[in-house]
Amino acid sequence: MQRPRRTATAKTVKYTDIDSSDVSFSQTMSSEEESEEWIPLKPNPKAPCKPPVKKSNKPIAPKVPKEPKPKAPRKPPVKRKQAAPKAGLDDNLATGLLQVKRTRTDSKKTNAQYENYETTADCHQDENQAENPDEPGPSGMKQERLSFTVSDAHPENRFVDYGYSVKKEEQEDFTFEDPCTRLQATNDQQLPKTRSPLAKSLKNELNMNWDIIELLSILTGVERWVAVNIVTLLQEENTVPFMVRYRKDMINHMDADGVREVQLVYEDLCALAKKTQSVIQTLKKDGHLTAELEQNLRNCRSADELDHVYTPYKKGSKLTKARRAKALGLEDAATALLETPHMLDLNKWVQPGTEGLSTVEEVATGVEHILADMIAKDPDTLTYVKNLCEKNVITIQSSVSKSALKDKGQEKTVPNHSKPGPHKNKNLDIDKFSLYFDFTSNIHRIQPHQTLAINRGESLKILTVKVNIPDRVKTDFTMWCVNCRWKTKSFAREEHRSLIRNAVEDSYKRLILPFLTRSHRTKLTAAAEKESIAMFVRNLRQRLLAGPVRGCVLMGVDPGFKHGCKVAILSTTSQILHTEVFYLHNSNKHQEADKLRHLMIKYGCTKIVIGNGTACRETESFISELISRRCFHPLDVSYCIANEAGASIYSVSPEAVKELPDLDPNLRSAVSIGRRVQDPLAELVKIDPKHIGIGTYQHDVSAGALKAALDGVVQECVSFVGVDINICSETLMRHVAGLNAGRARNIAEWREQNGPFINREQLKLVKGLGPKSFQQCAGFIRINPQTLESSSLPHSRPAIPEKTTAKKGKGKSCVAVPTTINPLDQTCIHPESYHVAQSGKVHLKPADGQTNHPTSEKWRLFHETRFLSLVGSSASQIGTINLSQCVDNTVKNSSVEDLAGTLNTSPETLKLIIDGLTQPPGFDIRQNFRQADFKRGVVSMNDLQVGAVLTGRVDNTALFGAFVDIGVGRSGLIHKSKITLDKLPPSQRRRSLVLGPGERVEVRVLNVDRQRGRIGLDLIRVLQ
Repeated sequence: MQRPRRTATAKTVKYTDIDSSDVSFSQTMSSEEESEEWIPLKPNPKAPCKPPVKKSNKPIAPKVPKEPKPKAPRKPPVKRKQAAPKAGLDDNLATGLLQVKRTRTDSKKTNAQYENYETTADCHQDENQAENPDEPGPSGMKQERLSFTVSDAHPENRFVDYGYSVKKEEQEDFTFEDPCTRLQATNDQQLPKTRSPLAKSLKNELNMNWDIIELLSILTGVERWVAVNIVTLLQEENTVPFMVRYRKDMINHMDADGVREVQLVYEDLCALAKKTQSVIQTLKKDGHLTAELEQNLRNCRSADELDHVYTPYKKGSKLTKARRAKALGLEDAATALLETPHMLDLNKWVQPGTEGLSTVEEVATGVEHILADMIAKDPDTLTYVKNLCEKNVITIQSSVSKSALKDKGQEKTVPNHSKPGPHKNKNLDIDKFSLYFDFTSNIHRIQPHQTLAINRGESLKILTVKVNIPDRVKTDFTMWCVNCRWKTKSFAREEHRSLIRNAVEDSYKRLILPFLTRSHRTKLTAAAEKESIAMFVRNLRQRLLAGPVRGCVLMGVDPGFKHGCKVAILSTTSQILHTEVFYLHNSNKHQEADKLRHLMIKYGCTKIVIGNGTACRETESFISELISRRCFHPLDVSYCIANEAGASIYSVSPEAVKELPDLDPNLRSAVSIGRRVQDPLAELVKIDPKHIGIGTYQHDVSAGALKAALDGVVQECVSFVGVDINICSETLMRHVAGLNAGRARNIAEWREQNGPFINREQLKLVKGLGPKSFQQCAGFIRINPQTLESSSLPHSRPAIPEKTTAKKGKGKSCVAVPTTINPLDQTCIHPESYHVAQSGKVHLKPADGQTNHPTSEKWRLFHETRFLSLVGSSASQIGTINLSQCVDNTVKNSSVEDLAGTLNTSPETLKLIIDGLTQPPGFDIRQNFRQADFKRGVVSMNDLQVGAVLTGRVDNTALFGAFVDIGVGRSGLIHKSKITLDKLPPSQRRRSLVLGPGERVEVRVLNVDRQRGRIGLDLIRVLQ
């Protein structure tokens, strides 16, 4: 029995730092065997589980009522005003430029110092001096996290949800219902503090001892009303791109990353509740479940907490020392030691011949084990020891393992010519970790890439790692336990006080210290993995959103020596005009040069794209020499270097075989390299994101989390850019929000059978595309009139009835689909807002309190007050200068908020409508993004001099800096200590890592190591 807690003044507590490393207040600590060395968690290949489906007939286990605790009089709580929803971002109504958005309150101060670096492929050098730890911020606030966002016409490119499959619709009702009630907080109105019906229903469904909405708000730092709205939208199967663009007011203008974070936490909590129910059923079946244990399980707030509580009861696990002592009946003795020590006589518990009770010493040892277990599970004790750790300096230390030293010693005794291959590789790995052979860092200062490198070294048995907690933590903890928390209620003799002191020391050494070590290691690993995945996401987003190069014939080159350079000539629309293999690096290179010249002139090719693989440098020199000799005259030819990562994998993939069935795989890679510059997004979506060559430590993070994050970025980029439904590929189409491989295939088949789509409404005729799917994807699909005119053949197009068309399939109802072109279908305006944008066939309804005939003035006013009518224009003028001027004049005379009230819509929707109407036809948010750099000359690494000022393009970013391609065949590194705020434009000074792939920079050469092929750079400025 645990000692009753002391009476204390009740305070309202908010969790501000809850993570997977904390355990619940009544966790069962494991046995002595758990004090082994910490092992990094293995990546979970599975994606997060879906939230459990609510079942009405599911019995709810009765909860054990808790005994009331004595409390001091509570002070009246201070009323705090609910924070108002954040004002909308600067939406840049007529632009598509990316902006930087602050999504959290800044609570981090950095003090970056100069650090050494190592640019090894897998393991990078340690930074001996690192940033200061995060300073404690206000409750519920998170550290600042900035990212790219786009205007209302192309909202934030962020994480996209995954794991929710659209349910099969049995009835086809395409009428858009009114959005859910939007719980918003204002400065002069507070939200009710009672739980919402959604929170109550979720609590009953999950059957846990915590409020999921409240916990979700605490863990993610969002306001409660925002968490309610996001959970409601997720339960309605809305995708993240749809929420970010068309439900901004409901999510308080959060970006995609913020919404995705809330979604992931929500899914984790739902999966935790489901797993808890399974564990309870298992324990009940085995006969180990007690009321106290069930409450402990339902109190768990993370999977780690649940696993820690459940581990001692798993089948095959050893009994802990405390459970063995309790089995001998010593629990009453332990209780008496705390409650009535003056009456305790351990001799009464001695039973000669019984193992564990044969002597007084064995009885005392059993009592100590029970007390140690009670101390380790006590919430006040765990809280106190954690606070002690926060006040002291905790360090993590790594050193070379004995096995690694032994292997390295054997290497020196074996002759070089007789060393087998595996030993060579093992020794190379050992050398990579030389920076961590004697490494020590404060846990608050260690960098994410250092944590991942140490974890990898430990998993390879090259490094041994331990967490150093100062001895004064143990001293202070022991004094507090003996004199305060676990002090006996009455007088105790010295031998009894000694028992308590020994129990405290045993609990700390055997149970609490290993728990603290695991907790710190788990927290460091989780933070490092999160930052590494964020780096992958940021790099992939910028790679996908690179500006396309259009309007020119282009040659893609996959360089090679023995098998030649594979060449593909592509038209302005990415069609293959010619393919051939040139042998530019043999004795007949002059003849090959003449053939290449005639080919270039024949097709009018002015751009050459060279893959950065084998023979890239030699091919670049060859092309550069031909350009300098004016061999391609009268053409003005230039070339660029493109990243060919994943091209060879794509060339043999099923998608490539289906798309280019008659082409040799080697030539397919040349086609892919060329198309990556013509339209990076359309080509890169065909390749698994992890093969594109972005980020670092890919194999050291959770494979499932990384794949879900990267797939989400692909979906959001494709959705926010938009797709022309009549010309886009099936592979690109499947990444649109609301669509999948099956629906994309059905759309492509419908397009082949019936010709191009005339309007968005015809999507309702596609098999498998129900109301919810249509709602999610319609706003991201474009019907371009120019494409429609060039591809549509009226005489050969099957007639499609205008009135009502029945879709095949069970449970399908009739859908009325028009066959006329709607100009709004080429914009980002969602069909649910068409009635606001233009007058036409709208549902008439009277004004407040009016019930008279539609011919009255009140009815006509509602019908005619549409935005295009209000500004004095029509849908035929979409994208023209005249319409833009009319909109500007109207907005100047009356604010957007007033106009929104007049039109009976929200300001966010009206801003989106303004963007869609004023953007020119065929608008692409990538048109102002950075394109590939084309050049005509080449510079070698031998030409570099220290102090030289060059321009280059960021090729990749890592947790310790950015790699820049300066055109010498090797990328240089700008260490993060050289990326200071004064060198950045104001729009980029709030991002966690201010540089990303594709950005043009001006740099100064700091050092050149020609032997190892390394270049150190200093950032001068970012070129706009």
